[in-house]
Amino acid sequence: MAGRLTPAGDFDYERAGAGYARRRRTDPRIAAHVHAALGDARTVLNVGAGAGSYEPEDRYVVAVEPSAAMRAQRPSERPAVNAVAEALPFDDDSFDAAMAMITVHQWADVRRGVSELRRVARGPVVILTFDPDALLDFWLAEYVPALLEAERPRFPPLGALGDRVQAVPIPLDCQDGFIEAFYGRPEAFLDPEVRAAQSAWEKTGVDVGPGLTALAEELASGAWDARHGDLRRQPEYVGSLRLVTSS
Repeated sequence: MAGRLTPAGDFDYERAGAGYARRRRTDPRIAAHVHAALGDARTVLNVGAGAGSYEPEDRYVVAVEPSAAMRAQRPSERPAVNAVAEALPFDDDSFDAAMAMITVHQWADVRRGVSELRRVARGPVVILTFDPDALLDFWLAEYVPALLEAERPRFPPLGALGDRVQAVPIPLDCQDGFIEAFYGRPEAFLDPEVRAAQSAWEKTGVDVGPGLTALAEELASGAWDARHGDLRRQPEYVGSLRLVTSS
């Protein structure tokens, strides 16, 4: 299936979306928060569904994903509709609930996309995203501050997404490969395959070479561990990951 000639959002997954199914997997502890927020919904729409992370297996899920490269990584028994958040091809109140997992920052029009989620959902709208005001608290800002500074404007204010905001703890062995998932595994950022599944590294266009070199040197010398070594043993980290719900 041919990919889009132009990206549906702010990142070109047709060109750079390989490996997401392997690197961006469902973490069951984060999923528990998501699925609880869905309440007793039996039919769920997942928008910006990617390779299918966090879709509940015990409910009827319809997925929407505009990137052919991402749809190709989904299990064959869980295909996705080729559409965008801003123009969902469903009637009003078609689903018990709607969800959007780490995707709203890539939409062309967040306000319209959220409005569409609310239009098609009879019940809760559940959005997993990041708090832009908390991004710079992460230790990676010591090495690539321009990366995180450039990343912040991509994330909409939480108040624009819903009326209930919950901080979601990130487990030390998190199975989802977003940036803060490696809070206690700093060597991961030196792996280009890990970074390739985190859109910030390419999308922002920042020269991260010097920062990664400094990180490698400080890991080798023990300087990173002198400042942050306790994170290697900290079972969970409350960073910028947020669950936003509205009904």
